[in-house]
Amino acid sequence: MNKVVANADEAIRDVFDGATIMIGGFGLCGMPENLIRALVRKGTKNLHTISNNVGVDGVGNGLLLAAGQIVHHIGSYVGENRLLEEMVLKGTIRLDLVPQGTFSERIRAGGAGIPAFYTPTGVGTIVAEGKETREFDGRTYVMERGLKADFAFVKAWKGDREGNLTYRKTARNFNPMMATAAKIAIAEVEHLVDAGELDGDQIHTPSIYVKRIFQGELYERRIERKTVRKA
Repeated sequence: MNKVVANADEAIRDVFDGATIMIGGFGLCGMPENLIRALVRKGTKNLHTISNNVGVDGVGNGLLLAAGQIVHHIGSYVGENRLLEEMVLKGTIRLDLVPQGTFSERIRAGGAGIPAFYTPTGVGTIVAEGKETREFDGRTYVMERGLKADFAFVKAWKGDREGNLTYRKTARNFNPMMATAAKIAIAEVEHLVDAGELDGDQIHTPSIYVKRIFQGELYERRIERKTVRKA
C-alpha cells in the first residue's frame, strides 16, 4: 500500500483545532521539523501537545508556542524555553510535567492498549497528588494513565512507500513509541525508498502503524546547547 503524500502540508491536512498531537524528538534531535513548520502555516489552534520538551525559543515546538497554537502541553523538560516559562507563569498555557521514565512508559502503554500502570516514581511528591496509590510487596506505587493522541508526528532517517521506518542513533528517542500511540501517525523521512529496500532487521516502526509518509527537506540539525572544551 502506497502511503506517500507530496509534502508536509498535505500530510497534516486534517489536523483539527483542539487536536492532541504527539511530537517526536529529544531536545532538537529527531524532531519532525517539516511537520511542525507546516502546522504553523496551517494555523491550527488550541492544540494539546505531548512531547519530551517544547523545543527552544523560535525552533521546533517553540514555533508552535510562539504562534499561540498550544494550550496544553505534557512533557518532561522545559528548561531551554523562556517563552514557555513566561506563558506558564501568566497562566496562558497549561503544563503537565512528568518524570521522563514515566512519560516514556505512559506513551508505550498507550500504544500497547494498556490503560494504566503502577510505578514507584513520584510517590510522596506532588507528582502523586490526586492519584491512586497501591502497595505491592511492601512498597508503595502510584497509578499512571497511558497516553494516546489523535496524531503522532514522527521523524525517521529512512522510510519506504509502505510506511516502514528506520531511525538513526539518538534521533530514534520517542519516535517509535509515539507512532504506536496515535490514531494517525505521520512520518517524515530524510530518505524515501521503494518497498523492499530496507533491511527487515533494521525496521524500527512497522508500516502497520504509519498512515502517511513523505520525504522532508531543509533539515537544520541545530545544536540545542553547544559546549566546547577550552583551547
